[in-house]
This record gives sequence, C-alpha cells and structure tokens, in this order.
Amino acid sequence: MYNVKSPHAEEFIDHEEVLASLKYADEHKSDAALIDAIIEKAKELKGLSHRDASVLLACELPEQNAKIYALAEQIKKDFYGNRIVLFAPLYLSNYCVNGCVYCPYHFKNKHIPRKKLTQEEVIKEVTALQDMGHKRLALETGEDPVNNPIEYVLECIKTIYSIKHKNGAIRRVNVNIAATTVENYRKLKEAGIGTYILFQETYHKENYENLHPTGPKHNYAYHTEAMDRAMQGGIDDVGLGVLFGLSLYRYEFAALLMHAEHLEAAFGVGPHTISVPRIRHADDIDPTAFDNSIDDDTFAKIVACIRVSVPYTGMIVSTRESKATRERVLHLGISQISGGSRTSVGGYAEEEPEDESSAQFDVIDNRTLDQVMNWLMKIGYIPSFCTACYREGRTGDRFMSLCKSRKILNCCHPNALMTLKEYLMDYAKPETKEIGEALIQKEIDNVPSENIRRILKERLQKIEQGERDFRF
Repeated sequence: MYNVKSPHAEEFIDHEEVLASLKYADEHKSDAALIDAIIEKAKELKGLSHRDASVLLACELPEQNAKIYALAEQIKKDFYGNRIVLFAPLYLSNYCVNGCVYCPYHFKNKHIPRKKLTQEEVIKEVTALQDMGHKRLALETGEDPVNNPIEYVLECIKTIYSIKHKNGAIRRVNVNIAATTVENYRKLKEAGIGTYILFQETYHKENYENLHPTGPKHNYAYHTEAMDRAMQGGIDDVGLGVLFGLSLYRYEFAALLMHAEHLEAAFGVGPHTISVPRIRHADDIDPTAFDNSIDDDTFAKIVACIRVSVPYTGMIVSTRESKATRERVLHLGISQISGGSRTSVGGYAEEEPEDESSAQFDVIDNRTLDQVMNWLMKIGYIPSFCTACYREGRTGDRFMSLCKSRKILNCCHPNALMTLKEYLMDYAKPETKEIGEALIQKEIDNVPSENIRRILKERLQKIEQGERDFRF
C-alpha cells in the first residue's frame, strides 16, 4: 500500500503547462533537427516528457513522421513481441445519476431501458463468455449509489470468480467504475481485481465541468485524483484513458502523459494501461454534435506517439473501432483488444431486441471472438488470454521492472502460447484451430531458451490431454 501524500489535480495537470507545451510544439513542429533528437531520445526506451512527445505529435515533416511510426512499431515488438491480449467488457448496470452529455446513460435519458444484472444473470452472462473462450473481463457500471453500491460490485466479482463451466474460468476481472474512496479501493483490491480503469474523458477542466453538468462526476478534482486514491488503497495496476472527440486532441494527449508522469513520480509506477476510445453514436448521443472529432490518420499518430512516449504501458483499443482501424494501430502500439463484445447490460446470454437496447455505444467491429482470433493469427499475432502476472504477483513495480528491462517476454510469450492452446482445444472452430496449431509450432521453434522450449512442449502436451491453467 502506498503512503503518499498526493498533490491536487490542478498541480499535476497544470493547464498553463499544457498550453505552454502546445505552443512549444507549434513552434518546433518543422524543426527537423530537434525532432530527430527527440526520436533518438525515444530510442533509449526510457520514455519521453509530455513536451517532447507533443512536438512529435505536432510534427508535419513526412520523413520524421515515417521515423516516428517505424520506432513505434519497433518499440511495440521490443516490449510486447507479437502478442495481443484479448478481453471482453461485462456491463453490470446502466443505472446512473450523472448528467454526462456524451453518454446515453445520463440521468435525463428517460427512454433507454434501465437494467441491472441479478447474480443469477451474472452467472448466465459469464457462462456465455466462458463458452466463447474468454478469460479476462472488464466490469462496467454506471454511477448510482443506490442501484450500484460498492457492495453490489464486490458481490458480482465474487460470483464471477466462482463460476467454473466446462473448462472455462474467468481468471482476471478488471474494473471500470466511477471514482470512489480509498476504503472502497481497498475492498476492490481484497476482492482480487486486476487493473482499476477510469477514463478521464477530458483533462480540460472547463470543458470537463461543462460536459458533466450534474452528478458526482461533475467534481473534476475528485475524478482526476482517483488513481492516487486507488494506489493508496493498494491497487498497483491502474489504467488511464481519455475520450477523444470531447476536447482538442493535442491538449488531451499532453495532459494524459502528464498524468502518467505524475503516477510514476509519486508512486514509482506509471499506468499499467492507456486506452484510446473515440466518441461514438449511442442511443440519443450524436457524435457529430461534438466538434473535436479526430480522423483515422490522427488517431494512428496518437497511438504511435503514446507508444514511443510510454513504451512500458499496455495500450487498449476496443470494438468502438473498425477492423481496418484496429489492424492499423496494432502495428503502432496496441497490445490489448476486446473481441466479441457487447456494450449492453445482459447482451451475451441473450441478444437484445434492437428497440430495447441498453448499449453504452455502438460496436463497430461486430465479429465473433473466434473470427477475431482467426484474423489476428492470419496477420501474424499470437492471441493471448494470459493472466499469469496478476496471479503470480507480478503487478505494479514488480511488473514494471520486468517490463522496462524487457525480461517480461520470457513469461508472456510462453503464457500466450499456452492460453492459445487452451482456446484451440476447447473453443476454436476447425479453421481457427488449424491456423493456431501451425502458429504454435512455429513459435516454439523460435523460443531461444532450450529449457523454456522443453517445458513449454511438455505443458502444451498436457493441455492436449485435458489439463489446464499452466503458467510461467
């Protein structure tokens, strides 16, 4: 547990410093010598300051931009190899007391069906997810102290971990719920969660308050300081993110990196993950009403610049993005994606009628998990359901030290192959299984350590014989 006295939000997200960084970036966006020097600094794999990173994001020089993209791709390979971790969101409830103007769960929306899963419904949803092959979930719920108290979330987590269906089991539950107290974060830690995720939405304080006109989420400082309280509560893996489209993307980018710098400075551990969602249509939300949307090229540039700036951090892209967009950014830094996702409450066990949708946003990539697995392998990636680090205690600074030294690959690569083997044995369709078996054999042959290769072969054989849950 971290006993750190944290500064106020407006100290570590300094509005004037963000503006100064953007001004500096504008002044140097065509300075080839400076940009090349920043790229050389990034090659040291120790990250970049928010100001240097802002220069790269603003860069308008084709030759230097090509170098940024090439470096992002190389850093992705150096830290994460060709693995892509799979997960699915699980929406528990869409009851919410906030007035967020970009989310259909806002309190004034009286026509969207309000739903909350019972524990029996949680079992049905998780069973359906296990039948797909999922091992990692991200819990989602609206903020409502009456309908969604912390006790409800904790009960759901306990239920999820208890469900063993055929060879299925959820081995890691990440949690994306509203900012809460240190005491409640302690309870989440004791419940065995993986990463605590909370999107800032926007770091621009004035815009934040306008976009959250009512409800507890209106409090900018309380929301922005949530990760400090989470770490003080013992949660050492936290996930940051902004909703691109709400404010100017360059402002969000600089502030997001300032937040990462703050966590590193205050706790010695930067964000475990960074998510990059873009605003999408949902129920009564029209994304064209927001005038800060970004195109696909800008989105790819953001991903690449985050990757070179915080090389140790996992990056997440969801089914908000299309297959083509997801494939593009996989090469530039993304290390986790969702697959077969439903963004409605109770959308896995039974498909919702379209006129009764409780979805938080429209899914763009509607492929099944098996189709996503098949696609990933065809384009050269190892789909992974690995949860070994979390269950072996390699979290927080222990994970980061291994990641920064790039020794984590010695665990992650064999664990990815073993969880892929489990999927192929238990859930894959024939074509996917054929592709996967060939991929595993190829990857085994490339394992540099003879000892690891021997152990891996033995464990893969045992998986074929029906054993499960081996891990390095």
